[in-house]
Amino acid sequence: MQVSFVIPLYNNLALTRACVGSLQATLPHGLGHEIILVDDGSTDGTRDWLATLGPPFRVLLNERNLGYAVANNRGAALATGEFLVLLNNDLILTPRWLEEMLAAHRRLGRRTGPLGNVQLDARTGAVDHAGMWVDLQGKPRHWRSLPPRWSRALFPVRRTFAVTGACLLIERALWRELGGFDEKFINGGEDVDLCLRARARHRPSSVALRSIIRHHISASPGRKLHDEENSRRLALLWRNELARLAARRWCWHYLDREWTSPHPAIAHRAARQALLYALHLRRTPPPVALAGMQAAIEGEFMRWEKILPPPCS
Repeated sequence: MQVSFVIPLYNNLALTRACVGSLQATLPHGLGHEIILVDDGSTDGTRDWLATLGPPFRVLLNERNLGYAVANNRGAALATGEFLVLLNNDLILTPRWLEEMLAAHRRLGRRTGPLGNVQLDARTGAVDHAGMWVDLQGKPRHWRSLPPRWSRALFPVRRTFAVTGACLLIERALWRELGGFDEKFINGGEDVDLCLRARARHRPSSVALRSIIRHHISASPGRKLHDEENSRRLALLWRNELARLAARRWCWHYLDREWTSPHPAIAHRAARQALLYALHLRRTPPPVALAGMQAAIEGEFMRWEKILPPPCS
């Protein structure tokens, strides 16, 4: 078995059937595969439809709605393939999407980590995901632009610190080594956490820029209800790493702010360090950048303290 597809479901039967149809229509001929559908408490007829399916489908019914991380973990525990491909049930998969992801994995070799792809908003066609970056509050954001076409032809794979779990390919052995998703995240943040854990083991994430699919973004009920709690948990786990990942962006912001200020307070040493790091001429983030990012993240913790209950251990 080469690939195990894991698709968690929660209502949206029409989108699920369209997603599964597009998956079957775009699979490479002769690919050894299984499709594991994990229903997370649907009440819209999804379970009646699942009862009609046979091989290559495998169906798991959760006793109640347990959330995205648990559903994926349970599905992955049943998998037998060399690769896991996690898919949201609101995707529209297009020709050669999987071939390009597998080709990117071969290109990167055995030290690659989680692998994502380019996702377009199904309604508008705009780029919604081509990798991730960290903003000046220490929060992950999607890249919503692509390199020029000539660049993608020459360099079809982009390194990134994390990719979305909406469409994610990972070696099953690595998934097991990492322990799957952290189930304390509630429908968000678990994919970034997984990628950061892989990165800490020198298995960085990448995006296959020639693999392009369409996504009905955040179509699942309740998808955005726990964004603040998830952001706080991610910051609690990865505060220092998020500060480092945003340090170069902080340096550019610092230089622009100070050099364009009518009353600059810029220090020569700090400016020189920031400029060298911004231009990739210094390997480590300067102290001023790390301190600036730590202060920004601390501001977020102060805000969370006002609007959220204390975090669970």
